[in-house]
Amino acid sequence: MTAAAFAPGALVTARGREWVVLPDSTPGFVLARPLNGDGEFTTGLFPGEVEPASFPRPTGDADDIGDSVAAGLLRTAMRIGFTSTAGPFRSLAAIAVEPRQYQLLPLLLALRMDVVRLLIADDVGIGKTVEASLIAKELLEQGEAERLTVLCSPALAEQWQAELRDKFGIDAALVLPSTVTRLDRDLYPDESLFERYPYTVVSTDFIKGDRRRAQFLRSCPELVIVDEAHTCVPAGGAGGVQRQRRYDLLTELSRDPDRHLILVTATPHSGKEDAFRDLIGLLDPELAELDLETEKGRDRLARHYVQRRRRDIRRYLDEDTRFPQDRLTWEADYEQSGDYADLMRDVLSYARETVTDTSTGEVRRQVRWWSALALLRSVASSPRAAAATLEARSAAAAAETVAEADALGSAGVLDSLDDDPMEGGDVAPGAGDDELSGGARARLRAMAARARELEGAEKDAKLATLIDEVKALLTDGYDPIVFCRYIPTAEYVAAHLAKALKRSAAVDAVTGTLPPAERVARINALTAQPKRHVLVATDCLSEGVNLQEHFRAVVHYDLAWNPTRHEQREGRVDRFGQRASRVRAVTMIGLDNGIDGLVLDVLIRKHAAIAKATGVAVPVPERSETVINALVEGLLLRRDDADQLTIPGVAGESTKRLHRQWESAAARESRVITKYAHSGVKELDEVRREAVEARTALGRHTDVARFVRESMAALGGAVQVDEHGFTVQTQGLPIGTRHALGLVGAADDESKAPELAFVRDLPVPPGQHALVRTDPLVIALARSVVDAALDPRLPDKQRPARRCGAIRTTAVTARTTLLLVRYRFHLTLPGRARTRALVAEDAQILAYRSGPDGREWLDDAEVTALLGAGPDANVLPELVTRAVAASIAELGDPPVPGEPAPPGGVQADLDARAAGLADRLKDAHRRVRASVGAVRRGLDVRPHDHADVLGLYVYLPAGGAR
Repeated sequence: MTAAAFAPGALVTARGREWVVLPDSTPGFVLARPLNGDGEFTTGLFPGEVEPASFPRPTGDADDIGDSVAAGLLRTAMRIGFTSTAGPFRSLAAIAVEPRQYQLLPLLLALRMDVVRLLIADDVGIGKTVEASLIAKELLEQGEAERLTVLCSPALAEQWQAELRDKFGIDAALVLPSTVTRLDRDLYPDESLFERYPYTVVSTDFIKGDRRRAQFLRSCPELVIVDEAHTCVPAGGAGGVQRQRRYDLLTELSRDPDRHLILVTATPHSGKEDAFRDLIGLLDPELAELDLETEKGRDRLARHYVQRRRRDIRRYLDEDTRFPQDRLTWEADYEQSGDYADLMRDVLSYARETVTDTSTGEVRRQVRWWSALALLRSVASSPRAAAATLEARSAAAAAETVAEADALGSAGVLDSLDDDPMEGGDVAPGAGDDELSGGARARLRAMAARARELEGAEKDAKLATLIDEVKALLTDGYDPIVFCRYIPTAEYVAAHLAKALKRSAAVDAVTGTLPPAERVARINALTAQPKRHVLVATDCLSEGVNLQEHFRAVVHYDLAWNPTRHEQREGRVDRFGQRASRVRAVTMIGLDNGIDGLVLDVLIRKHAAIAKATGVAVPVPERSETVINALVEGLLLRRDDADQLTIPGVAGESTKRLHRQWESAAARESRVITKYAHSGVKELDEVRREAVEARTALGRHTDVARFVRESMAALGGAVQVDEHGFTVQTQGLPIGTRHALGLVGAADDESKAPELAFVRDLPVPPGQHALVRTDPLVIALARSVVDAALDPRLPDKQRPARRCGAIRTTAVTARTTLLLVRYRFHLTLPGRARTRALVAEDAQILAYRSGPDGREWLDDAEVTALLGAGPDANVLPELVTRAVAASIAELGDPPVPGEPAPPGGVQADLDARAAGLADRLKDAHRRVRASVGAVRRGLDVRPHDHADVLGLYVYLPAGGAR
């Protein structure tokens, strides 16, 4: 038999199971996917092994009949098992999240474009990863793209991999220096990684290297997401060369006019206009030349740019989004004394001497300048950081020009957004110089020795203050993250906190010394301990990393010298997904180190004041580093009160100019924020309505939770409910079920059967499962329940769901039959490059009441009410059997594939309703496409042959059947 005998959508049998024929089949090769199966298992079949098949109806035998719970399990299992729906949003059947309404807006903007070129610049903690991934999933499901690459920092690679896998069902390979050898080993000659692995998460810095760059450009997927995209545009600072190479790579990728490119960043504008222009120019070179002071220019950019503040989406359309209601902030002051204060004065005296020495050349003077700043910041950070800086050679010492000295020196001292804090930005700077005299070297060594003697809360007032603050936070129920500027400080703080807290709380440190995977593992190990926990971290965790699940407070042990970095730190806990209604942020301020007060007044407090006055938080303008230098210069070059570490009157002319420029930028931003927030987009209502209907039809989180709990209990698992979800002891599960669920080692030995933990909320702790329809174990359970219900040969213990049932209820006044029906549809979807032919399934719950005038079909509201009805009276087994048999008889004779169903029966009605359902689906597709301006010519939805009756359930009046 040839493949031509099997039309797309036909049901066939081969290799012991049923399959659905797909449109790409040929006469000599049948392409098919399992019935109700994932597209991942699509298989090629030879015509000789394929036979036509029809779906068996319920028989009404005793093995088919169950109670109302068993009937409900089959309905929910079918909804969960669907991964290919016929609605206009193809992705919603295969994702584990219910997108917030505001998260649909970027999808709407993307669907308007023939080629997606979009910059998502929402605030920290709003959910940009979900927004970008949702677009990617929809493009993949629609066939507009077949391969995907996410470019990101290696520190975020595993997080991206987990998000794509757990929430969007995209199993991406990690392409990192630590994984590439293993991946390469499996390739064919001349085969690219990106040809073998359609979905990848790639380290941007790894792939931009000369060795991999050409291969990547040659075989790069047609869909690319770039995370933390602001780090991929040219800028000054030590990261300039690296950023230029990233930018060059993205520029080459963007030249392909057919490549979809999604840029993601919470800081699109670092205060440098040229950098922002370079960023939007990656989407379209013309955008870089726009006059953004005009309405026309802003309209043009808004097609490619979405930026919402938290205030924009806290109440969006008719949906509230939960963020912490309050961020309680305060400043913890401290003042060093005794030996520590003496060291600080001596360091300041030494720094002043070096920067006022005019006997060296211009480059050497600039090197000494950065060394002085490094000393001041390190000694204010911790005695261990001070010792490290005093003993190390300055990175700027290798400079041959003033500009190079500035670039190298600023990386270890300033907190510029131009530099990547995740990789190498937390190393303590050096202060040594090859041209130092022997006496100067001796002074540095002596001060380093003194610094090492100052460790501990007895001599370090800053550490003592931190210990008190952390204890207070823990007492109040706030597990904190303590952010430090330098690695030595973080290690020092973690060690002494652990000693001070003893067994009352677990403490660990995460710094740039750890590879990204170990950072995640260390955090997981810390938070898995059954007690309070404190994480000490450098800014390697200040961007992109989700920590809101286990932490509720941030302590700025070292003040960030950039308010945006300050905000990024607090955004690790104050973000969507934080379950607490209140978070805390503590900023530690040294009253006597000469630096903290200046930065606090000039930058941090001003940032907060501007945000409060204008409603927008804009980055500090480009002049901020100049002002920092001017302030520190005032500290170092003052000649009066040489022993004083404070500066009165910080509002100098440079500060005033900075603040005026900053206020002007904020005022401009506040005037145009609505434009880029797209708050007036009316078409979103249509998209939202279809998305909500699709998610409801597929089953919501509450449906999934109830299904898993009831199925596991019915199969013999011991279920224990807790505050986070529930656990299941699997020893009592049948062997076949343990096999189906992939419980390795537990299939044949009950003593090895593991405990399964199911939790309601994402992210899921390691080793546990999410109560979402795309969790692999949930999918396996749903398919196992359906398969078992369709196989009467299995013992009752392995069949928790039943295809038939009957109850007596006061919800009906006449015998009413509810049918679980599956339709298959042919979808013809016009696209930018080609028209795609697809086969999709749709589950429907239909019902009719029987009376003297014949059948009366219930409307949607009546069906919904019927589903909520429970048994109100006992029903005799023989009455159940008769009622089910009567409804089965009303179906009529089984239909023959390719021929009309016999007239007069329910089957003919079901098949007739398929045409109306196809029209409804077509209208939904058209409405969504019309709302986004997408092509509609050639769009078609047609039903395939006959409806499959999966389940049949009879509702009898409580007073008796008619």
